[in-house]
Amino acid sequence: MKKILGLMFVAAVVLTYFVYDKVPPHKVAVNIDEARLTENIKILASDEFEGRAPGSAGEEKTITFLKAEFEKLGLKPGNGDSYFQGVNMVEMTANPDAMMHIETPAGKTGLAYGPEFMGWTPRVMEAVSVTDSEMIFVGYGIVAPEYDWNDYAGVDVKGKTVVVMVNDPGYATQDAKLFTGNAMTYYGRWTYKYEEAARQGAAAVIIIHETKPASYPWAVVEGSWSGPKFSLESPDGNMSSAKVEAWVPGAEIAKVFAAAEYDYAKETAKAATRAFKPFSLKAKMSVAMENKIRRVVSQNVVAILPGDTRPDEYVIHMSHWDHLGKDTSLEGDQIYNGAADNASGTAGLIELANAYLSGAHKPGRSIMFMAVTAEEQGLLGSSYYGKNPIVPLNKTVAALNMDVLSSLGKTHDVTVIGYGNSELDDYVDSLVRKQKRVAMPDPTPEHGSFYRSDHFSLSKEGVPALYVGGGLNHIEKGREWSLAQMEEYSANRYHKPADEYDESWDLSGAVQDLELVYKIGLQLSHEDTFPNWREGNEFKAKRDAMMVPAALK
Repeated sequence: MKKILGLMFVAAVVLTYFVYDKVPPHKVAVNIDEARLTENIKILASDEFEGRAPGSAGEEKTITFLKAEFEKLGLKPGNGDSYFQGVNMVEMTANPDAMMHIETPAGKTGLAYGPEFMGWTPRVMEAVSVTDSEMIFVGYGIVAPEYDWNDYAGVDVKGKTVVVMVNDPGYATQDAKLFTGNAMTYYGRWTYKYEEAARQGAAAVIIIHETKPASYPWAVVEGSWSGPKFSLESPDGNMSSAKVEAWVPGAEIAKVFAAAEYDYAKETAKAATRAFKPFSLKAKMSVAMENKIRRVVSQNVVAILPGDTRPDEYVIHMSHWDHLGKDTSLEGDQIYNGAADNASGTAGLIELANAYLSGAHKPGRSIMFMAVTAEEQGLLGSSYYGKNPIVPLNKTVAALNMDVLSSLGKTHDVTVIGYGNSELDDYVDSLVRKQKRVAMPDPTPEHGSFYRSDHFSLSKEGVPALYVGGGLNHIEKGREWSLAQMEEYSANRYHKPADEYDESWDLSGAVQDLELVYKIGLQLSHEDTFPNWREGNEFKAKRDAMMVPAALK
């Protein structure tokens, strides 16, 4: 079977050589301009763009800039006669004076909004409250039949407050046979925790924040969850969600455990075993949330380069244009410029468009360039597109996502987030070798990066998606140095005002990565086959079903 698959892939490459007038894809000239890339990052990350928050003046400047760049290049509007796809969202801003009150056998305590708890209500209501709600510890809050795991077994949490841990048992135990070991599954993501708790009927959900399993410090939670929060408009006003979704630092939750005479370290460790049973913390939680509500139509920006031979089939290049805007309550710098995250990827999208338009080899299939909104709010723009695609998903060949380009310089490798998931890895492996580099899997799969960027929204709908990140084995300073830079970014600049363009950035590695992504997209455009997910992948069944001809269904 492996031999047959190998021959099939070789055949695809041979076809590509023929279409390129016998020019191998790795020898195709690529017009990626580092100076232009740098300039566009500076523009998008400038204070003038005010942190690019959805529904703000910063959004208007951003989408106007992108539309102008796409028009200047000669790309066609991607949504009929418009470069925009409207995304209906609800913006809710919680009262920052809110307090969470917890009554334990040892007495009452109050947690202040910001340093001691962060929360909001996803329900579209001006005010919600939860009063004297019993707190139930449900471990990781996971119901996963395929792993024979149910943290809610034997307990009724309807109307109660569930307290859950972030990440999943595989990470906690480092047992490769438990879930997927060190690599986070979707069950480990905070979004899943809230979704499952709502399905169980909980009134409120508190996620325990610990830096290592979350992969970021409390300051990221505080910065990301304060100020306006967005959700997609839904017919029921999100009333099926829990009333309150919150985060609380582990040190504060440990006090609640202690008051109930439970050892926090022992009980949280037990939660990663099949012996765990949910239990009451002998505490009651009360919180009242007041909101300012505003309805917003934000925009995905979409442009198309029609293909020469198969124009009704599409390869999507995507990135998110948004960041966290500004926070006027901060002292000093109040703007979350988001230079790396994701002015870099958005500027990279413009560079890819330049490469296609200026290249000698025109794409066979159509190329869609899509800059989506509200990634920082929970992948909302890409989720909306996935549910409301402009072009049919069974005509969408693949989605190639860019989120945070490398600013560290050239490397001997390239990182593929979710390596091993789909046949798109074969394209990376083939073409990256011609750069005298090697493809490597995510070095920190416990962070759940595959579920944290916009390719996931298309993956969930069945479309094979690829997320290529910067390499780590720096050609001069090595892997350990690069890992240290990543850790510094996560600790000090990720989702903070400090994520600004720095003149010390070396974008030569980003140029390498963009050249690779361009060649993958161009090769896909000149084939007549559709890549698929690997056997055993959770998205394969959906892809297989959509690709069955209508006459055979």
